[in-house]
Amino acid sequence: MTPTSQKHLVLVGATGMVGGYALRYALENPAVGTVTAIVRRKLGISHPKLQEVLHRDFADCSPLSQVLSGQDAAVFCLGAYTGAVSDAELRRITVDYTIEFARVLRGSSPNVAFSFLSGSGADPSGRSRIAFARYKGEAENALLAAGFPRVYLFRPAYIYPVEPRKEPNFSYRLLRAIYPAFQLLFPNQVIRADALARAMVDVAVQGTDRGAKVFENRDIRAMVKRIHPATG
Repeated sequence: MTPTSQKHLVLVGATGMVGGYALRYALENPAVGTVTAIVRRKLGISHPKLQEVLHRDFADCSPLSQVLSGQDAAVFCLGAYTGAVSDAELRRITVDYTIEFARVLRGSSPNVAFSFLSGSGADPSGRSRIAFARYKGEAENALLAAGFPRVYLFRPAYIYPVEPRKEPNFSYRLLRAIYPAFQLLFPNQVIRADALARAMVDVAVQGTDRGAKVFENRDIRAMVKRIHPATG
């Protein structure tokens, strides 16, 4: 692929689990020419493709307007675990930050393709009793209405961390412990973090011939098996 056909990709959430894998994959991907990582703390890495932009207040993304100009693809992985923050903070991170970033990005790069890390059970109707589902659904609705030509909503179920980490709660510690059996019994309820990240980057950069804009866990696994069999 020639440099002139390479895509400019912006990534939010590169210090998180999925975002970290997305960053690594995008930097290795010959279809990607530059990666602009919008981060709240330094990544601690350097790469010829990487432009690191420190931005701590996602409630106001207006200062990013120039940085976000000329982007072709966006991968948005910013989020928080239920129970790790207050309900008000969970909604702020999940909904408000997404909407604010999308607003500025849409004004700076109106033709960008947008991959969004949502979650299994996301409820665009807003009727779910689960706050996480309602907030992810609200963010999805906002992105679909923002005017981007392509929006891809990824709804993974349990995301397997691949590399050891400090799990956020007991449920995640339990799922990691029983993952081999859980994967065999319920293959469409799990996805590897690195595989999910690859799918999000690939779709934003290359598009897809699949008509739907929503990718449930089963769809993500099928996509990964087709493009990256080794990580499916």
